[in-house]
Amino acid sequence: MSNSGKIWDVKEVYTLQRGNQWITGNGSKALTGGGGTPSASNTIETLNIAITGNASDFGDLTQTASEAQAGSSAINAFFAEGGISEKKSFATQGNASSFVSLGITPRTYGAAGNNTRALFMGNGAPAFANTVEYIETAGNGFKADFGNLSTGSDRGGACSSPTRTLFAGGEKSDGSNTNAIDFFTTATTGNATDFGDLTVANRYPGGTSSTTRGLYFNGYSNTRLQSIDTFELGSTGNATDFGDLSGVYIAAATMSNKIRAVHCGGTDGSLTNIIEFVTIAVKSNTTDFGDLTVAKSSFMGCSEGHGGLTMGALPRQSVTYMPGSGRGFTLGGYINPAKQDTIQLTNIPTKGNTSDFGNLLAAVYGGAGFGSLTRGFYAGDVTEGNVIESFEYASQGNAANFGDLTVGRQGPSGLSSVTRGVVSGGEDADISSPARANTIDYVTMATAGNATDFGDLVLARSYSASAGSSVRGIIAGGDVHPSAKNEMDYITIASTSNATDFGNLSVARNLLAGVSSSTRAVFGGGNSLSSPYYLNTIDYVTIASTGDASDFGDLTVARATLAGFGNSTSGIFTGGTSPDVNTMDFITIASTGDAADFGDLISAIQYVQGCSDSHGGLQA
Repeated sequence: MSNSGKIWDVKEVYTLQRGNQWITGNGSKALTGGGGTPSASNTIETLNIAITGNASDFGDLTQTASEAQAGSSAINAFFAEGGISEKKSFATQGNASSFVSLGITPRTYGAAGNNTRALFMGNGAPAFANTVEYIETAGNGFKADFGNLSTGSDRGGACSSPTRTLFAGGEKSDGSNTNAIDFFTTATTGNATDFGDLTVANRYPGGTSSTTRGLYFNGYSNTRLQSIDTFELGSTGNATDFGDLSGVYIAAATMSNKIRAVHCGGTDGSLTNIIEFVTIAVKSNTTDFGDLTVAKSSFMGCSEGHGGLTMGALPRQSVTYMPGSGRGFTLGGYINPAKQDTIQLTNIPTKGNTSDFGNLLAAVYGGAGFGSLTRGFYAGDVTEGNVIESFEYASQGNAANFGDLTVGRQGPSGLSSVTRGVVSGGEDADISSPARANTIDYVTMATAGNATDFGDLVLARSYSASAGSSVRGIIAGGDVHPSAKNEMDYITIASTSNATDFGNLSVARNLLAGVSSSTRAVFGGGNSLSSPYYLNTIDYVTIASTGDASDFGDLTVARATLAGFGNSTSGIFTGGTSPDVNTMDFITIASTGDAADFGDLISAIQYVQGCSDSHGGLQA
């Protein structure tokens, strides 16, 4: 049966659930921020949409805000004003913190986006821009251009379904109002498409929605309005009348859960603290909800359960995560000027962008990544760190201390079998003349503890790549400053002994990445340390034999300091620099050919590491 026209493919939802990427977003906590009282304020207030009552103080914004825009995920609220955005957790009372800078100063009433993106629209007079930007709501913050509205406008309204974001109404540069409703497919950047028209052209329409129905509390035309418009989000067409507000209040904050839409404050010439609500599924006039802590207008509202955040709670599977089902992780890295502590999750069988999983113990780069069927590991750091940390695949969360390497170093590489993790090579932190290491360490991944000496590499070197089967591990490339190396060594993972020569890569390079099935190891990218520095080279070897590597194909972007992980079928190459990219490529390991686009990381980043629950070392 075709899924054309459907809001969600149920099979896709269950795939996301299995990867713990389906955040239900069914909460009812709402936050408002800023507003004119009549002077601009920085107050954050909260209310529970499901239970009538008064709002209460929740904390403060970092700056005063008036006539701005809010967005939200199921976890955090985002308030955008004056070219910056701020983040505030729905879970904990307290103040907001800076998140990411925007290129615009959006003025829109209503929150828009889905579980991973929040969209912000336009600029105030005199710009009247048609610009739409988005931020990634997970991780440390990422902003990019999304596309354009059908016209430059100010003081419009926004709402979303799980797949669509809509902007409606607003003031145009000639001083007139528009009744246009535009929509975007939230997961795909691009320009707006015409949806239909509001019943009346107006500015200050406040948008809210369930997963299927959108509402706009109309604002100001030639006079203040009290009408409410409605339409079905999954179709296109003009809005129809829903009901009326109790008064002619404009510049209010609006928010919703899946059942109720709430209208807070505003002005009818005098500021009001009135909160009213409607049941979205039933056309009617508003009902009294409670009061704000203070009368105000021109403020922002959002919730942890608006219509864009989910299609509703589905029955969860009896097992939400199965070891070896295809989870890949991008770990740590460097975004100028700082090291990063992020753990990003990729569902390998399903192409798409990463999502935030948790955090490493500290911000790191220049270490090694490896993984078992149930745990991911990160070892070493650019500051000659010796810490080994681990995190559990089954539940999203942060890493914990596992033990120590036998010697602290940067630039090692990691591989593993079902039982053992192996960390090879590296260098000390002497920038002027770093000493390369031939050290090979191993840990038993099921039991926390310090690493044990395994043996030595044939050639001491750093920033190599590792991959392998359940029997044999291969360490490829690296550098002994000032030259890059093409040597490949191999070890038998279950033993302890020195490495043996395997053969040579097709091109000498360091800062490359490796992936593998049970039979084939593939190495991509790297830095040749001479012009051309950044390489798109992919080559491969048959793990059970020895010999030189053969050409496989090319990456989509030539780069170094990238990460690799995969399952029995696909290898994924993520991140890197040439300059920094958020690119994720994939290959089919059993064939040869050029890489293709897989999706995007949360942000452009270099010096990342990777691990997965289903790589070649975990396959019998």
